[in-house]
Amino acid sequence: MRKAMVPAKSTPDCRGFTLIEMMVVISIILILLGIGIPIYSHTIVRAREDNLRQNLETLNRVIYQYTQDKQKPPQSLDDLRTAGYIKEIPEDITGSVDTWETEQGDGTIMTLDQKDTGGIIGVHSGSSQVGSDGKAYSSW
Repeated sequence: MRKAMVPAKSTPDCRGFTLIEMMVVISIILILLGIGIPIYSHTIVRAREDNLRQNLETLNRVIYQYTQDKQKPPQSLDDLRTAGYIKEIPEDITGSVDTWETEQGDGTIMTLDQKDTGGIIGVHSGSSQVGSDGKAYSSW
């Protein structure tokens, strides 16, 4: 007598994933990415804005210190670097050191001992973009 060929049954050890299970897992991953990417993007923008605020604060403080020490304001941001007040001019939010907008102080006295009034009394960003607070970076 011949035995009928019976297909081998799959054992639980050999079982794979069904298409439905794979679709559920991929859907969950996409939902998590949809939540995570905007948060990550917002974090990057906040970090760039915090860096801009710190650079503005540093540059304006150093301009004031230079004016107090030399009794005249610097004529350019490069004067701060050559005098040793900063190692290098920091980048603007645009990613360049050439976009800083300097505020000229014609007739403005920053210190009591100041002899010359022509030069830089402040600095602003040269970017035309708007920050997360709704104000232009150039007005910070």
